[in-house]
Amino acid sequence: MKLPEPDATEVERDIAIHIFTASAALVGVCLTVISIVGRITVGTKIHRLEDDLLAVDAMVFLVSCLLSYGALRVRTKRRMHRLETAADIVFIIGLCGLVLACGLIVWTVV
Repeated sequence: MKLPEPDATEVERDIAIHIFTASAALVGVCLTVISIVGRITVGTKIHRLEDDLLAVDAMVFLVSCLLSYGALRVRTKRRMHRLETAADIVFIIGLCGLVLACGLIVWTVV
């Protein structure tokens, strides 16, 4: 017995839901790492590039979260596709920034 293939709109909506939840979680991850890095450098007056990068990255994930939320709320397929694509691109940029910040933290703490 073959299961019915999902509609393209359903697949895009599913992707938007995943981007929405992952982006919201990663905003929290960025804020948590900022506070942990702040604890590590307590007592020093070193301005850390990692803090700034993670703060910007949290905002990037917030934009991705808002775009995917917009994709879930619109009624037309064309607009939903555009918003979902934009959310996807912004999410990937945020992931790259997070990896860069993690690399900076590892190589400057050691």
